[in-house]
Amino acid sequence: MKRVAVLGATGSVGAGALEVIRRHPDRFRVTVLTAHRNREALDALALEWDPEFVVLGTPPPTGFTPRWSGEWRVGPHALEDAARSPRADLVLNALVGFAGLGPTLAALGAGKRLALANKESLVAGGDLVLRALSEGGGELLPVDSEHSAVHQCLAGRPAAEIARITLTASGGPFRTWPAERLAAVRPADALKHPTWAMGSKITIDSATLANKALEVIEAHTLFGIPYEHIDVVVHPTSIVHSVVEFRDGSSLAQLGRPSMEIPILWALGYPEHLDDARVEPGFDPIRDGPLEFEPVREDVFPLFRAGVAAGEAGGEFPVAFNAANEVAVERFLAGQVGFEELSGVVLRTLEGFSSRAIESVEDVRRIDARARGIAREAPGARSRRSRNRVSTSRETNE
Repeated sequence: MKRVAVLGATGSVGAGALEVIRRHPDRFRVTVLTAHRNREALDALALEWDPEFVVLGTPPPTGFTPRWSGEWRVGPHALEDAARSPRADLVLNALVGFAGLGPTLAALGAGKRLALANKESLVAGGDLVLRALSEGGGELLPVDSEHSAVHQCLAGRPAAEIARITLTASGGPFRTWPAERLAAVRPADALKHPTWAMGSKITIDSATLANKALEVIEAHTLFGIPYEHIDVVVHPTSIVHSVVEFRDGSSLAQLGRPSMEIPILWALGYPEHLDDARVEPGFDPIRDGPLEFEPVREDVFPLFRAGVAAGEAGGEFPVAFNAANEVAVERFLAGQVGFEELSGVVLRTLEGFSSRAIESVEDVRRIDARARGIAREAPGARSRRSRNRVSTSRETNE
Protein backbone atom coordinates (compact mmCIF):
# COMPACT_ATOMS: atom_id res chain seq x y z
CA MET A 1 0.00 0.00 0.00
CA LYS A 2 1.50 3.32 -1.14
CA ARG A 3 0.39 6.57 0.45
CA VAL A 4 -0.10 9.19 -2.27
CA ALA A 5 -0.08 12.99 -2.22
CA VAL A 6 -1.94 14.42 -5.22
CA LEU A 7 -0.83 17.99 -5.90
CA GLY A 8 -3.28 19.70 -8.23
CA ALA A 9 -6.07 17.26 -7.45
CA THR A 10 -8.83 19.36 -9.05
CA GLY A 11 -7.15 19.63 -12.47
CA SER A 12 -7.42 17.19 -15.38
CA VAL A 13 -4.29 15.17 -14.50
CA GLY A 14 -5.18 15.15 -10.81
CA ALA A 15 -8.67 13.91 -11.64
CA GLY A 16 -7.15 11.18 -13.82
CA ALA A 17 -4.84 10.13 -11.01
CA LEU A 18 -7.74 9.86 -8.54
CA GLU A 19 -9.68 7.80 -11.07
CA VAL A 20 -6.72 5.42 -11.36
CA ILE A 21 -6.43 5.17 -7.58
CA ARG A 22 -10.17 4.40 -7.27
CA ARG A 23 -9.58 1.30 -9.37
CA HIS A 24 -6.70 0.16 -7.15
CA PRO A 25 -7.83 0.59 -3.54
CA ASP A 26 -5.59 -2.29 -2.47
CA ARG A 27 -2.45 -0.57 -3.84
CA PHE A 28 -2.84 3.14 -3.12
CA ARG A 29 -4.27 5.39 -0.41
CA VAL A 30 -4.70 9.16 -0.85
CA THR A 31 -3.26 10.96 2.18
CA VAL A 32 -2.77 14.53 0.87
CA LEU A 33 -4.81 16.59 -1.62
CA THR A 34 -4.07 20.09 -2.89
CA ALA A 35 -5.67 22.66 -5.18
CA HIS A 36 -4.68 26.14 -6.27
CA ARG A 37 -7.95 28.00 -5.62
CA ASN A 38 -10.85 25.61 -6.34
CA ARG A 39 -11.87 25.27 -2.71
CA GLU A 40 -15.34 23.78 -3.33
CA ALA A 41 -13.94 20.98 -5.51
CA LEU A 42 -11.15 20.32 -3.01
CA ASP A 43 -13.70 20.19 -0.20
CA ALA A 44 -15.73 17.60 -2.12
CA LEU A 45 -12.64 15.48 -2.75
CA ALA A 46 -11.66 15.68 0.91
CA LEU A 47 -15.10 14.38 1.89
CA GLU A 48 -14.61 11.43 -0.46
CA TRP A 49 -11.01 10.54 0.36
CA ASP A 50 -10.64 11.76 3.96
CA PRO A 51 -6.91 12.57 3.62
CA GLU A 52 -4.51 13.41 6.44
CA PHE A 53 -4.72 17.08 5.35
CA VAL A 54 -5.49 19.29 2.35
CA VAL A 55 -3.77 22.40 0.98
CA LEU A 56 -5.12 25.45 -0.86
CA GLY A 57 -2.45 27.35 -2.76
CA THR A 58 -4.28 30.67 -2.32
CA PRO A 59 -6.25 31.78 0.76
CA PRO A 60 -10.03 31.26 0.52
CA PRO A 61 -12.32 34.29 0.81
CA THR A 62 -13.66 35.32 4.18
CA GLY A 63 -16.70 33.30 5.09
CA PHE A 64 -15.76 30.05 3.34
CA THR A 65 -16.87 27.17 5.55
CA PRO A 66 -15.71 23.74 4.36
CA ARG A 67 -17.89 20.70 4.87
CA TRP A 68 -14.85 18.51 5.51
CA SER A 69 -13.73 19.04 9.09
CA GLY A 70 -10.12 17.87 8.75
CA GLU A 71 -6.90 19.90 8.62
CA TRP A 72 -6.69 22.69 6.01
CA ARG A 73 -3.39 24.39 5.17
CA VAL A 74 -2.88 27.41 2.94
CA GLY A 75 -0.13 28.93 0.79
CA PRO A 76 2.85 27.96 -1.40
CA HIS A 77 4.94 26.90 1.59
CA ALA A 78 2.15 24.52 2.56
CA LEU A 79 2.35 23.02 -0.95
CA GLU A 80 6.05 22.32 -0.43
CA ASP A 81 5.33 20.86 3.00
CA ALA A 82 2.75 18.59 1.36
CA ALA A 83 5.35 17.41 -1.15
CA ARG A 84 7.82 16.45 1.57
CA SER A 85 5.24 15.19 4.05
CA PRO A 86 6.14 11.98 5.92
CA ARG A 87 2.49 11.02 5.44
CA ALA A 88 3.08 10.30 1.73
CA ASP A 89 5.41 7.80 0.05
CA LEU A 90 4.64 8.95 -3.47
CA VAL A 91 3.94 12.48 -4.76
CA LEU A 92 2.06 13.21 -7.98
CA ASN A 93 2.87 16.78 -9.03
CA ALA A 94 0.07 17.86 -11.37
CA LEU A 95 0.39 21.57 -10.59
CA VAL A 96 0.23 23.99 -13.51
CA GLY A 97 3.14 26.23 -14.46
CA PHE A 98 6.12 27.57 -12.54
CA ALA A 99 4.31 27.03 -9.21
CA GLY A 100 5.23 23.36 -9.48
CA LEU A 101 9.00 23.85 -9.11
CA GLY A 102 9.12 24.31 -5.33
CA PRO A 103 7.08 21.18 -4.58
CA THR A 104 9.16 19.20 -7.10
CA LEU A 105 12.38 20.14 -5.31
CA ALA A 106 10.78 19.48 -1.92
CA ALA A 107 9.60 15.98 -2.88
CA LEU A 108 12.89 14.93 -4.43
CA GLY A 109 14.89 16.45 -1.59
CA ALA A 110 12.85 14.32 0.83
CA GLY A 111 13.63 11.16 -1.13
CA LYS A 112 10.09 10.61 -2.45
CA ARG A 113 9.03 8.88 -5.62
CA LEU A 114 7.86 11.83 -7.72
CA ALA A 115 5.39 11.25 -10.54
CA LEU A 116 5.96 14.49 -12.43
CA ALA A 117 3.28 15.99 -14.67
CA ASN A 118 4.57 19.54 -14.17
CA LYS A 119 6.95 19.95 -17.10
CA GLU A 120 7.75 23.54 -16.12
CA SER A 121 9.77 22.19 -13.18
CA LEU A 122 12.26 20.66 -15.60
CA VAL A 123 12.15 23.56 -18.05
CA ALA A 124 12.72 26.30 -15.49
CA GLY A 125 14.85 24.41 -12.97
CA GLY A 126 16.24 21.37 -14.74
CA ASP A 127 19.71 21.35 -13.18
CA LEU A 128 18.27 22.09 -9.74
CA VAL A 129 15.80 19.22 -10.10
CA LEU A 130 18.53 16.77 -11.10
CA ARG A 131 20.64 17.94 -8.16
CA ALA A 132 17.74 17.41 -5.74
CA LEU A 133 17.14 13.97 -7.23
CA SER A 134 20.79 13.01 -6.75
CA GLU A 135 21.11 14.41 -3.24
CA GLY A 136 17.72 13.23 -1.96
CA GLY A 137 17.95 9.69 -3.31
CA GLY A 138 14.36 9.61 -4.55
CA GLU A 139 12.85 8.60 -7.90
CA LEU A 140 11.63 10.74 -10.79
CA LEU A 141 9.05 9.24 -13.13
CA PRO A 142 7.59 11.37 -15.94
CA VAL A 143 3.81 11.53 -16.39
CA ASP A 144 3.78 13.40 -19.70
CA SER A 145 2.63 10.75 -22.18
CA GLU A 146 5.64 11.30 -24.47
CA HIS A 147 8.26 11.01 -21.75
CA SER A 148 6.47 8.14 -20.08
CA ALA A 149 6.57 6.41 -23.47
CA VAL A 150 10.35 6.88 -23.67
CA HIS A 151 10.72 5.59 -20.12
CA GLN A 152 8.66 2.50 -20.97
CA CYS A 153 10.63 1.87 -24.17
CA LEU A 154 13.90 1.97 -22.22
CA ALA A 155 12.61 -0.73 -19.84
CA GLY A 156 15.56 -0.24 -17.52
CA ARG A 157 18.19 0.14 -20.24
CA PRO A 158 20.57 3.09 -19.84
CA ALA A 159 19.80 6.25 -21.77
CA ALA A 160 23.35 6.01 -23.19
CA GLU A 161 22.02 3.35 -25.60
CA ILE A 162 19.67 5.89 -27.23
CA ALA A 163 20.64 7.25 -30.65
CA ARG A 164 17.53 9.39 -31.19
CA ILE A 165 14.17 10.20 -29.64
CA THR A 166 11.14 11.19 -31.70
CA LEU A 167 8.33 12.89 -29.79
CA THR A 168 4.92 13.10 -31.41
CA ALA A 169 2.55 16.07 -31.45
CA SER A 170 -1.13 16.02 -32.33
CA GLY A 171 -0.68 19.30 -34.21
CA GLY A 172 -3.47 20.93 -32.22
CA PRO A 173 -6.75 22.30 -33.59
CA PHE A 174 -5.04 24.40 -36.28
CA ARG A 175 -2.82 21.68 -37.77
CA THR A 176 -4.22 22.09 -41.29
CA TRP A 177 -5.12 25.78 -41.15
CA PRO A 178 -3.34 28.16 -43.54
CA ALA A 179 -1.32 30.81 -41.74
CA GLU A 180 -3.65 33.63 -42.81
CA ARG A 181 -6.60 32.06 -40.91
CA LEU A 182 -4.80 32.22 -37.56
CA ALA A 183 -5.37 35.97 -37.23
CA ALA A 184 -9.04 35.27 -36.55
CA VAL A 185 -8.51 32.59 -33.89
CA ARG A 186 -10.42 33.14 -30.65
CA PRO A 187 -9.73 31.48 -27.29
CA ALA A 188 -12.77 29.25 -27.75
CA ASP A 189 -11.29 27.95 -31.01
CA ALA A 190 -7.90 27.23 -29.45
CA LEU A 191 -9.47 25.37 -26.52
CA LYS A 192 -10.98 22.71 -28.81
CA HIS A 193 -8.22 20.11 -28.78
CA PRO A 194 -8.80 17.31 -31.30
CA THR A 195 -7.55 14.35 -29.23
CA TRP A 196 -6.76 15.27 -25.60
CA ALA A 197 -8.91 16.62 -22.74
CA MET A 198 -6.67 19.01 -20.78
CA GLY A 199 -6.68 22.23 -18.81
CA SER A 200 -6.89 25.58 -20.60
CA LYS A 201 -3.21 26.55 -20.30
CA ILE A 202 -1.79 23.33 -21.73
CA THR A 203 -4.52 23.24 -24.40
CA ILE A 204 -3.48 26.67 -25.66
CA ASP A 205 0.16 25.56 -25.54
CA SER A 206 -0.78 22.59 -27.69
CA ALA A 207 -2.46 24.90 -30.19
CA THR A 208 0.69 27.05 -30.49
CA LEU A 209 3.07 24.03 -30.21
CA ALA A 210 4.82 25.80 -27.33
CA ASN A 211 3.93 22.70 -25.33
CA LYS A 212 6.03 20.55 -27.66
CA ALA A 213 9.01 22.87 -27.25
CA LEU A 214 8.70 22.51 -23.48
CA GLU A 215 8.62 18.73 -23.94
CA VAL A 216 11.81 18.81 -26.01
CA ILE A 217 13.56 20.66 -23.17
CA GLU A 218 12.06 18.19 -20.70
CA ALA A 219 13.32 15.18 -22.72
CA HIS A 220 16.80 16.68 -22.92
CA THR A 221 16.87 17.10 -19.13
CA LEU A 222 15.27 13.78 -18.20
CA PHE A 223 17.30 11.52 -20.45
CA GLY A 224 20.46 13.54 -21.10
CA ILE A 225 19.92 13.43 -24.88
CA PRO A 226 21.51 16.22 -26.98
CA TYR A 227 18.99 18.51 -28.63
CA GLU A 228 20.17 17.52 -32.09
CA HIS A 229 19.11 13.94 -31.30
CA ILE A 230 15.53 14.87 -30.36
CA ASP A 231 12.99 15.10 -33.18
CA VAL A 232 9.33 16.10 -33.22
CA VAL A 233 6.76 14.98 -35.77
CA VAL A 234 3.03 15.66 -36.02
CA HIS A 235 0.92 12.54 -35.51
CA PRO A 236 -2.75 13.62 -35.66
CA THR A 237 -4.35 10.61 -33.96
CA SER A 238 -1.98 10.62 -30.95
CA ILE A 239 -1.63 6.83 -30.95
CA VAL A 240 2.18 6.69 -31.07
CA HIS A 241 3.48 8.70 -28.11
CA SER A 242 7.23 8.44 -28.70
CA VAL A 243 9.75 6.45 -30.70
CA VAL A 244 13.17 5.53 -29.32
CA GLU A 245 15.91 4.62 -31.78
CA PHE A 246 18.83 2.72 -30.26
CA ARG A 247 22.45 2.79 -31.34
CA ASP A 248 22.13 -0.55 -33.18
CA GLY A 249 19.51 0.96 -35.51
CA SER A 250 16.48 -0.71 -33.94
CA SER A 251 13.52 1.37 -32.78
CA LEU A 252 10.79 0.88 -30.20
CA ALA A 253 7.53 2.85 -30.05
CA GLN A 254 4.97 3.05 -27.27
CA LEU A 255 1.39 3.06 -28.56
CA GLY A 256 -1.96 3.60 -26.91
CA ARG A 257 -5.17 5.54 -27.34
CA PRO A 258 -4.99 9.08 -25.90
CA SER A 259 -5.44 8.79 -22.13
CA MET A 260 -3.39 10.31 -19.35
CA GLU A 261 -4.44 7.47 -17.08
CA ILE A 262 -1.97 5.10 -18.74
CA PRO A 263 1.19 7.14 -17.96
CA ILE A 264 -0.24 7.98 -14.53
CA LEU A 265 -0.66 4.30 -13.69
CA TRP A 266 2.84 3.53 -14.99
CA ALA A 267 4.37 6.20 -12.75
CA LEU A 268 2.38 5.07 -9.71
CA GLY A 269 2.93 1.35 -10.17
CA TYR A 270 6.41 1.20 -11.73
CA PRO A 271 8.09 -1.20 -12.36
CA GLU A 272 4.87 -3.21 -12.70
CA HIS A 273 2.33 -2.98 -15.48
CA LEU A 274 -0.67 -3.22 -13.16
CA ASP A 275 -3.96 -4.79 -14.17
CA ASP A 276 -6.39 -1.99 -14.91
CA ALA A 277 -10.11 -2.17 -15.62
CA ARG A 278 -10.31 0.92 -17.80
CA VAL A 279 -13.53 1.65 -19.65
CA GLU A 280 -11.75 2.92 -22.78
CA PRO A 281 -10.67 0.32 -25.35
CA GLY A 282 -6.99 -0.36 -25.90
CA PHE A 283 -5.03 0.09 -29.12
CA ASP A 284 -6.46 -1.77 -32.12
CA PRO A 285 -4.26 -1.82 -35.26
CA ILE A 286 -7.27 -1.96 -37.59
CA ARG A 287 -9.51 0.56 -35.91
CA ASP A 288 -6.69 2.97 -35.03
CA GLY A 289 -4.70 2.74 -38.25
CA PRO A 290 -3.20 3.89 -40.44
CA LEU A 291 -0.49 5.67 -38.46
CA GLU A 292 0.30 8.93 -40.25
CA PHE A 293 3.05 11.44 -39.56
CA GLU A 294 3.78 14.97 -40.79
CA PRO A 295 6.55 17.52 -40.29
CA VAL A 296 6.06 20.40 -37.85
CA ARG A 297 5.16 23.64 -39.66
CA GLU A 298 7.66 25.79 -37.81
CA ASP A 299 6.95 28.84 -39.98
CA VAL A 300 3.27 28.79 -38.94
CA PHE A 301 3.90 27.98 -35.26
CA PRO A 302 7.01 30.03 -34.35
CA LEU A 303 6.76 29.37 -30.60
CA PHE A 304 7.93 25.81 -31.19
CA ARG A 305 11.27 26.85 -32.69
CA ALA A 306 11.65 29.73 -30.21
CA GLY A 307 11.19 27.36 -27.27
CA VAL A 308 13.63 24.77 -28.56
CA ALA A 309 16.16 27.54 -29.28
CA ALA A 310 15.72 28.82 -25.72
CA GLY A 311 16.48 25.34 -24.42
CA GLU A 312 19.54 25.02 -26.60
CA ALA A 313 20.80 28.43 -25.50
CA GLY A 314 20.36 27.42 -21.86
CA GLY A 315 21.00 29.60 -18.84
CA GLU A 316 18.25 32.15 -18.29
CA PHE A 317 16.46 31.49 -21.58
CA PRO A 318 14.35 28.41 -20.67
CA VAL A 319 13.12 30.11 -17.48
CA ALA A 320 12.27 33.30 -19.38
CA PHE A 321 10.58 31.39 -22.20
CA ASN A 322 8.40 29.45 -19.79
CA ALA A 323 7.42 32.56 -17.80
CA ALA A 324 6.73 34.69 -20.87
CA ASN A 325 4.66 31.93 -22.44
CA GLU A 326 2.53 31.57 -19.31
CA VAL A 327 1.82 35.31 -19.31
CA ALA A 328 1.16 35.35 -23.05
CA VAL A 329 -1.43 32.58 -22.64
CA GLU A 330 -3.10 34.50 -19.81
CA ARG A 331 -3.24 37.62 -21.97
CA PHE A 332 -4.67 35.66 -24.91
CA LEU A 333 -7.38 34.05 -22.78
CA ALA A 334 -8.22 37.50 -21.39
CA GLY A 335 -8.59 38.90 -24.90
CA GLN A 336 -5.61 41.26 -24.57
CA VAL A 337 -3.57 39.80 -27.46
CA GLY A 338 -4.44 37.76 -30.53
CA PHE A 339 -3.34 34.22 -31.27
CA GLU A 340 -0.70 35.32 -33.77
CA GLU A 341 0.62 37.86 -31.26
CA LEU A 342 1.50 35.23 -28.64
CA SER A 343 4.89 34.60 -30.23
CA GLY A 344 5.65 38.32 -30.29
CA VAL A 345 5.06 38.64 -26.54
CA VAL A 346 7.42 35.73 -25.83
CA LEU A 347 10.12 36.65 -28.32
CA ARG A 348 10.30 40.28 -27.22
CA THR A 349 10.59 39.14 -23.62
CA LEU A 350 13.55 36.91 -24.47
CA GLU A 351 15.53 39.91 -25.71
CA GLY A 352 16.36 40.83 -22.11
CA PHE A 353 18.02 37.55 -21.10
CA SER A 354 21.23 35.59 -21.61
CA SER A 355 22.85 32.17 -21.29
CA ARG A 356 24.25 32.92 -17.84
CA ALA A 357 24.17 29.79 -15.69
CA ILE A 358 21.51 29.41 -13.00
CA GLU A 359 22.93 28.58 -9.59
CA SER A 360 19.95 28.59 -7.21
CA VAL A 361 16.19 28.61 -6.79
CA GLU A 362 16.49 32.33 -6.03
CA ASP A 363 18.02 32.83 -9.48
CA VAL A 364 15.09 31.01 -11.07
CA ARG A 365 12.54 33.07 -9.14
CA ARG A 366 14.27 36.33 -9.99
CA ILE A 367 14.44 35.52 -13.71
CA ASP A 368 10.87 34.25 -13.72
CA ALA A 369 9.54 37.40 -12.06
CA ARG A 370 11.48 39.71 -14.40
CA ALA A 371 10.30 37.82 -17.48
CA ARG A 372 6.68 37.98 -16.33
CA GLY A 373 6.96 41.72 -15.80
CA ILE A 374 8.32 42.24 -19.31
CA ALA A 375 5.76 39.91 -20.89
CA ARG A 376 2.84 41.73 -19.28
CA GLU A 377 3.85 44.90 -21.11
CA ALA A 378 5.34 43.45 -24.30
CA PRO A 379 3.52 44.30 -27.54
CA GLY A 380 2.24 41.36 -29.51
CA ALA A 381 3.75 42.10 -32.91
CA ARG A 382 6.23 39.48 -34.06
CA SER A 383 9.84 40.47 -33.75
CA ARG A 384 12.48 39.20 -36.16
CA ARG A 385 15.10 40.77 -33.90
CA SER A 386 13.86 38.58 -31.02
CA ARG A 387 14.21 35.43 -33.08
CA ASN A 388 17.74 36.39 -34.02
CA ARG A 389 18.55 37.19 -30.39
CA VAL A 390 17.77 33.64 -29.25
CA SER A 391 19.56 32.13 -32.23
CA THR A 392 22.69 34.18 -31.57
CA SER A 393 22.74 33.23 -27.91
CA ARG A 394 22.37 29.56 -28.77
CA GLU A 395 25.26 29.62 -31.22
CA THR A 396 27.47 31.44 -28.70
CA ASN A 397 26.58 28.94 -26.00
CA GLU A 398 27.55 26.01 -28.20
